[in-house]
Amino acid sequence: MSGSARIVENAVCLGCGCACDDIAVVIEGGRIVEARNACPLGLRWFGDGSLPGAVLGGRSAAIEDVIGEIAELLRSARSPLVYLAPDLTSEAQRAAVAVADQLHAFVDGVTSATAPEGILAAQRRGRASATLGEIRNRADVLVFWAVDPALSYPRFQSRYAPNPRGVHVPNGRADRTVIAVDVGTQRGPDDADVRIQMTPEEEQLFLASLRAYQAGRTLGGAPIVARVIDLATRLNRAKYAVIVTDAESAPSSPAPTMRADSLIALTQSLNATTRGSLCTLRAGGNRNGADMVLTWQTGFPMAVDFSRGAPKYTPEDATLARLARGAIDAVLLVGATAALPSAVASALLGVRTIAIGPRASESAIDASIRIDTGVASIHESGIAFRTDDIPLPLHAVLPTPRDTASLLKALGTAIAVQQGAA
Repeated sequence: MSGSARIVENAVCLGCGCACDDIAVVIEGGRIVEARNACPLGLRWFGDGSLPGAVLGGRSAAIEDVIGEIAELLRSARSPLVYLAPDLTSEAQRAAVAVADQLHAFVDGVTSATAPEGILAAQRRGRASATLGEIRNRADVLVFWAVDPALSYPRFQSRYAPNPRGVHVPNGRADRTVIAVDVGTQRGPDDADVRIQMTPEEEQLFLASLRAYQAGRTLGGAPIVARVIDLATRLNRAKYAVIVTDAESAPSSPAPTMRADSLIALTQSLNATTRGSLCTLRAGGNRNGADMVLTWQTGFPMAVDFSRGAPKYTPEDATLARLARGAIDAVLLVGATAALPSAVASALLGVRTIAIGPRASESAIDASIRIDTGVASIHESGIAFRTDDIPLPLHAVLPTPRDTASLLKALGTAIAVQQGAA
């Protein structure tokens, strides 16, 4: 490392929902040359930190004029959409929601396309959850349900469970039992102590039988009953049992909604005999933050309609459904367009779109105006939320070409001025 390099300690990686906050970023010549402690996913997310700083498509080169033009375009729309893509600070998310409120727009984010089942199930049933710190310090039995964190959350096992030592598990991995539940091709960790396998078609019967056994009843045929009793016995003997599942996956089960609902019910039933919680893993870019900000400001985590002047929750009529029937005529897309769900990106074709976010000028999205801004935690400071909804402070390690939250606040001001003049 040359003498001109500087090191930023305790940077937060938003490459996945684990949001590891022990990254040492080495910067030299205005570029990231090393991200110590980061996993391969984190290394890709940090990259070298370079970003374009373009403003494309406006009638003027002055950013103030472009903001005014965007305000005019959005105000003239009959049914605008404000869409929250990943890699935003919660401050930027909050400013975007405020713009949606001003416009009487529909506001949504990637959650409605990638992880709605668990949220809706938790709203119906409640949820027994835990922080990652509690899991690290207490969990002695971990069930990885159709997920291997090593694939999409590479440091989960080394930072949280099962490997680290905890207050109530002082010997770390030696004090824990790891159970892998494989559902079809969705496998648990390779080094599991116990492996339970089933087909996607068996999953719902297995979960129903497991819940029934917890309640003192027996369901299912003999092969399922044997596996059910084995798993139930291990869970009931635990001091603290945690079921880990991936909220972002597309389950091979024909009824993914029922998986989320059943796992929530199962963890709740565990608390009748021992302590138990459900850990739902989320992808990166502060996706949890978008849900949290929307809930603070509207009472709902996704798919919020401001068209009547007050927030209305429409999870059954989210972004994809509205775009499919032509109910959206203008889109303010905020955040990293490269992280959009493919179905959403395809549905935006032919819809007048304005893109504000990192690498917007290089995006494949067909946007009439594109403004490059920074990436949360790399170029922009603020707050982001971990997969367990714990807020973490973000400290930028490189300068931003343009601050997203400030730009959105300026847009809100321009909209207010135009509304007052109308």
